[in-house]
Amino acid sequence: QVQLVESGGGLVQAGGSLRLSCVVSGRTFSYYVMSWFRQAPGKEREFVATISGTITNYTDSVKGRFTISRDNAKNTVYLQMDSLKPEDTAVYFCNAYQHWGQGTQVTVSS
Repeated sequence: QVQLVESGGGLVQAGGSLRLSCVVSGRTFSYYVMSWFRQAPGKEREFVATISGTITNYTDSVKGRFTISRDNAKNTVYLQMDSLKPEDTAVYFCNAYQHWGQGTQVTVSS
């Protein structure tokens, strides 16, 4: 059974930073393709970033501001979010294939 637990969300002013963490259960974490998604109020869930091995990919709106990384020894994937904008406000979800975390709220005030 794969379980994902996110943390690190909160309230931050525009221009600020947050780092999200997602701890993943599972003995083969290092092989997982891990992703972050987000869902703003009234909108569909959207892709943010993914990491496969050392290869990363980002949606255009966060390129240059967000960085996805992983620590295989800690079974953890991170999302470093810098230069945050009010439009980044959403619930952020960690994803591994068909498995999802419970989400963590990120609110960016203007």
